[in-house]
Amino acid sequence: MPVLHHPDAADIELVDVLAALGHPVRLEVARALSSGAERFCGEVLTDVPKSSMTHHWRVLRESGVIRQRRVGRRLYLTLRRDDLDARFPGLLDLVLSDEGARAS
Repeated sequence: MPVLHHPDAADIELVDVLAALGHPVRLEVARALSSGAERFCGEVLTDVPKSSMTHHWRVLRESGVIRQRRVGRRLYLTLRRDDLDARFPGLLDLVLSDEGARAS
């Protein structure tokens, strides 16, 4: 199985995070993970085709928004809130808030 690339916290770029969260499906994933709990990828958004979600997982992972962990054939996801808050204080709070939803 291929190794999953996760950028180091210091290498996370604002433009990549904003581009990743600028898509409605990926923003919904971030909101679904905002509790901090690790979730199996198949339970995050069940109404989107698996083939589409594979692309969205990659964009979110490579931008530094989520971390994926493989256990057997399953992938578990967590929001990289600590890393993102350290790099861009307040960004996630704004983007994931009700005000952020109204702005989009």
